[in-house]
Amino acid sequence: MKELEISAVRENLDDVLAFIEQEIRDTDCSPKAKTQIEIAVEEIFVNIACYAYNPEEGPAQVRVEVLEDPLEIVLTFLDHGRPYDPLAREDPDITLSAEKRRIGGLGIFLVKKSMDEINYEYKDGHNILTMKKSLI
Repeated sequence: MKELEISAVRENLDDVLAFIEQEIRDTDCSPKAKTQIEIAVEEIFVNIACYAYNPEEGPAQVRVEVLEDPLEIVLTFLDHGRPYDPLAREDPDITLSAEKRRIGGLGIFLVKKSMDEINYEYKDGHNILTMKKSLI
């Protein structure tokens, strides 16, 4: 498992994406899975950057583990900002028109739909969000 500790600010998103890309570069990751991972990572990291410590800044840890059999990636995001479970929010009603839908929640909904597993826990003063995705 590899770990990156980085300040949770939007400007560091490219560094987080590059860190994850480095870990999957030599795998047989499908283009579709890679795109889904990038979108999910952006959503989760930007949410931490915007809300976990607001209006202050704080650290985030990103852990990446590539498993071989079956080929999949486990991504874990940790912060010690305000406790918040993004999975507890009700999914948006995507059958409604954009004008009738409540604002917010669509990004997490897309993460939940595109990842194979996603879990949240608050433990020892940390928000811990873990995602798992097949790379094939």
